[in-house]
Amino acid sequence: MKKLILLCLGLAMVRLGIAQDNSADAAVVKRVADYVVAHAAFKFTGDNNQTFNSSKEIPAGVQAKISDHLSEWHYPNGVLNVAMVDLGNYLKDGKYTNFAKQHIAFAFDNYPYFEALSKNGTKYKGFPFNQLINTKVLDDCGSMGASVIDVYNTLKRADYKAYIDKAANHISKIQERLPDGTLCRPGPYKWTLWGDDLYMSVPFLARMGKLSGDNKYFDDAIAQVKHFTHYLWDEKADLYVHYYYEDLKRQGVAHWGRANGWIMLAKVQLLNNLPANHPGRNEVIADLTQQILGVAKYQAASGLFHQVLDRTDSYTETSCTAMFVYSIARAVNEGWLDKRYITIAERGWEGLVKEKIQDDGQLKDVCIGTNTSADLSFYYNRPTALNDFHGLGPVIEAGIEIMRYHANNLPKK
Repeated sequence: MKKLILLCLGLAMVRLGIAQDNSADAAVVKRVADYVVAHAAFKFTGDNNQTFNSSKEIPAGVQAKISDHLSEWHYPNGVLNVAMVDLGNYLKDGKYTNFAKQHIAFAFDNYPYFEALSKNGTKYKGFPFNQLINTKVLDDCGSMGASVIDVYNTLKRADYKAYIDKAANHISKIQERLPDGTLCRPGPYKWTLWGDDLYMSVPFLARMGKLSGDNKYFDDAIAQVKHFTHYLWDEKADLYVHYYYEDLKRQGVAHWGRANGWIMLAKVQLLNNLPANHPGRNEVIADLTQQILGVAKYQAASGLFHQVLDRTDSYTETSCTAMFVYSIARAVNEGWLDKRYITIAERGWEGLVKEKIQDDGQLKDVCIGTNTSADLSFYYNRPTALNDFHGLGPVIEAGIEIMRYHANNLPKK
């Protein structure tokens, strides 16, 4: 009887330890997410220094801007919205899902005011919701479009569906492509393939396939993964380069961290939505596995990854580390990757918590938005910004998957 009591007590302590560990992870994630909720005002600031709750309050002749970057319409906001929906669903806390709903509603309730001004020929510095009104490249619609679909799944507004269809039409029929169908951009040179654009297209296409039931979106998404690997994968380094210049038939010079992160994230979000019986699924898993094994070789002793992945004299960067942590932990949690690789994600998360996430929930060492460049020093010297919104969504997603793993895998005695 005494041995039985001790055994039960030991099991209880193990479970308590896991709960405490998971609670600690949850506290970190919520710290980041709560900072976002507290600092997104969803308001406008006028050039008369007044604040307006909606566009209806803006007086004639007053130029206004969105009050803060967390309330803007830009691709990192889409990444953040998706993460907040995922966090709300995982923690069963409506505060986080409501953030994404409020963000989308703020844009759709107010953009017609600014659209009307633009049609009247008004010149407006930093025009609010410009990327919502004028869709020209994948940055304008892919990431935000994915988040609109996530919100639309629980809030069936007709204007949301109209936008989703518009984004689908742009990606499928308007956005520039190479002759083989690879999505590309007209800049900075005609034509340029950006690693970033796999994320700016594939997560939306995957969701559109699921929403519409039309396999053409899944097929295009899988084709993009193949194409981007063909053009951007560097077999010698086992990493992706940032870009490919079609006019020179030449890859870029840098194995930029976040570009590799965008690519990995895109594959994971494709698998999140791809039907289990789709014939291309195993090929995507193999491609993801190849990338994970490649990037793992470049993890620093701190668990973090560098701005230029294969250059240890470049700074350790938060957003790419979080993207790798999320993707690897997600792959293990979903059974796409063997459990022995979870330690890569765990060490990465530990590095983020220890070195990059502040007590107030803000993030350190997030590389700001980045163009392409032919010289490696450009990537070395790219500035970081405190709490730059390129890092927020990925850090939240990383924390969710680490929590999932710890909750579902009790340590052996």
